[in-house]
Amino acid sequence: WKWEKITMNFITKLPKTTNGYDTIGVIVDRLTKSMHFLPMRENDPMEKLIKLYMKEVVTRHGVPVSIISDREGRFTSLFWQALHKALGTRLDMSTAYHLETDSQSERTIQTLDDMLRACVIDFEKS
Repeated sequence: WKWEKITMNFITKLPKTTNGYDTIGVIVDRLTKSMHFLPMRENDPMEKLIKLYMKEVVTRHGVPVSIISDREGRFTSLFWQALHKALGTRLDMSTAYHLETDSQSERTIQTLDDMLRACVIDFEKS
């Protein structure tokens, strides 16, 4: 079913927006390839990520069965793991040697990164 299996990742080190955002959380449904982009600050606390995740994913689509992510600190935190254990969501971490386990979000991130860079270049020219 839709939104049962998702991937999560972050685009970091972006130029800051007027609201101070410099990170985008990328969440992709593995079945439909639909996605959510969550504006964040790189130093936002874990609680901010969880509030955004609950608002944008869980309330709209339900609790996923599994989440694939990289081993970024937010995804390996005890708080994140305890939350998903309580929700019944399996957390699968990709490894440095098997990045294909998270290839969907990696492709999405690359496409979004390319589009953002093109917009910045166009904006700077005008």
